[in-house]
Amino acid sequence: MGFSPTDCILLGLAALIVVVFSAAFSTRRGILDIADRLAARPLVTMLMLALLPIGLRLALLGHHPVPIPRVADDFSYLLLGDTLAHFRLANPMHPMRRFFEAVFVLQEPSYASIFPLGQGIALAFGQLVFHQPWAGVLLSDGLLAALCYWMLRAWVDARWALLGGILAAIEFGPLSSWMNTYWGGAVSGIAGCLVFGALPRLKSQPLIPVALVLGLGLGLQLLTRPFEFVIVLLAVVLYVIPARAMLVAAVAMLPAAALLVAQNKQVTGSWLTLPYQLSRYQYGVPATFTFQPNPVPHRRLTPEQQLDYDAQIVVHGNTDSVGAWFARLITRIRFYRFFFLAPLWLVIPAYLLTLREYRLAWVAIVLALLWTAGAFYPYFYPHYIAAATCLFLLVTVKSLAVFARWRPAGEYAVALILTLCLAHFVYWYGIEFAGTHVESDWITLNFGDPDGRLAISRQLKASPGNQLVFVHFSQAHGPQEWIHNAADIDRSRVVWAIDRGSEEDALLRKYYPDRTTWLLEADARPPTLRPWNGR
Repeated sequence: MGFSPTDCILLGLAALIVVVFSAAFSTRRGILDIADRLAARPLVTMLMLALLPIGLRLALLGHHPVPIPRVADDFSYLLLGDTLAHFRLANPMHPMRRFFEAVFVLQEPSYASIFPLGQGIALAFGQLVFHQPWAGVLLSDGLLAALCYWMLRAWVDARWALLGGILAAIEFGPLSSWMNTYWGGAVSGIAGCLVFGALPRLKSQPLIPVALVLGLGLGLQLLTRPFEFVIVLLAVVLYVIPARAMLVAAVAMLPAAALLVAQNKQVTGSWLTLPYQLSRYQYGVPATFTFQPNPVPHRRLTPEQQLDYDAQIVVHGNTDSVGAWFARLITRIRFYRFFFLAPLWLVIPAYLLTLREYRLAWVAIVLALLWTAGAFYPYFYPHYIAAATCLFLLVTVKSLAVFARWRPAGEYAVALILTLCLAHFVYWYGIEFAGTHVESDWITLNFGDPDGRLAISRQLKASPGNQLVFVHFSQAHGPQEWIHNAADIDRSRVVWAIDRGSEEDALLRKYYPDRTTWLLEADARPPTLRPWNGR
C-alpha cells in the first residue's frame, strides 16, 4: 500500500480516536453509571487512582528499570533520604572531607544535603520499608493522584473529580519527571491537595479535623518548598477562613516548623539559617533571586562545583529590570504545558467564564501569584509550583464542564478532546512499553546508559571487597556528576573521591588501607575505570 512506518502510526492513532470517540457515546450511560458507583465509594476510588500510575510505571520496568541518578539534585536528595533513614538530620563532618566535595552538598559544619526535608522523607520511607529509595517516589506519585481526586471532590461533582484524578495519574505518572527522578515533585503536590482540599470543606465538615488536615498540608509544603510555602500561606489568608480554623491549622503545623529549625541547627549550626543559605555563602549556589547580586563563593570549588556555579551565574545575569522580569514571566508560559495535556489548551480559556464566583476567581489569583513570584528566581522547573497541581486540574475540569453545558455540541467537543488526551498518552506509553524510546520534552524515562554509569557500576560490583574510586576530571569536564557518597561514607562499599594528585591521594589511601583503589577518567568517552597506580 506504500505505507511508511509513520503512516501506520497515524492510521492506528486515527483508528483509536474513532473507536474511542464512538464508544464514548454508545456507552455513555454505562460510563456514567460506573462513575456514580465509584462516587459512592471514595476510598475505593482513591485506592484505584493511587495504584494506576504505580502499576503503569512498574509495567515499564522491562525496558525502563529503576531510574539511574544522574544529576546533582538526584544525588543530593538521595543523600538526604539516606541521612533520614539513619534517623538523623545531618551527618558529622568527615576528617577527609576535602576529597568528598560535591554539588549541593555541605561538608562543614556538617556533612549534609542542602535541600529541605520533604522529598527526603519519601526517599527515606522507600529505603527503610522497601530497601529502594525510588519506592518512595512511586508511592508519593500514586498518593498524589488519589489526593487530587479527594481535593476535587470538594470543588466539583464526583464525575469531574474522577476525571481529574485520571488526568493526574497519566500526566504526572509513569512518563513524568516526577516519577522518574529523585527530586520528584509529588510531595509538594500532596501538600497542595491537603491545603486546597481542606479550605472548602471547612464550610461543610467538622472544623477541627479539616483544620488539622490544612495544617498538615501547610507543614508538608514548608518542609518541601519553603519559598512557595509563603505564597500558599497567603492563598489561605485570601480564602478567608474562620480564625479558630487558622489557629488549629497553625498548631498542626508546629511539628513541621520544629523539624525545619531542627534541621537548620543540625546542618548549619544556626536555628534560623537554611542549608540553602549556607550553601550560597560557601559555594555560591543555588542562585540568588534576580533582584539580588550574584553570590561569591567562600570556598575553593572543585571542577564539578565550578561548572555548576558558572552556569548559574550565566542564567542569573548581573542585573535585573522590569523588562527582564516581564520577559521571564512570558517565556515561562511554555513550562505550564507540563500541567496540561496539549488538547486541553483548547478549553482552558473557558475558565474565564467561571470567574464570577469568588472562590474560582481566588484559584486564578493563587495561580497568578505563583506565576509572578516565580519570575523573581532565575530558574524554573514545574516541581517548584507542584503545590498548585490540583488547582491546575481544577481549572481543567471546570473548563471542560463549561463546554459540556453547551449541548449537544459542547458534549461532543469535550468527548473529542478527552479522546485525544487518551490517545496522546496511549501513543507515547505504547512506544515506551514496546521498548522504542523517543526523546520528548514531555517524557522523562531512563533509557540505555548515556553516561556510562552502569558499566562502571558493574565493574565495581564484580570486584570483591570495599572500593575507593578517585575521579579525575579533564580540562574539558562536562556536566556529569560523579562525586556522590552515602550518609555513612566509611561504611559504604564504594567511596567516591576527587583525584587531588598522587601525594594527596596517598593520604586517603592510607585512611582506607583495606579498599581496592581505582582511578576513573570521568571525561573519557566512555568513562574508563582502571586500577590506581599513582599519577
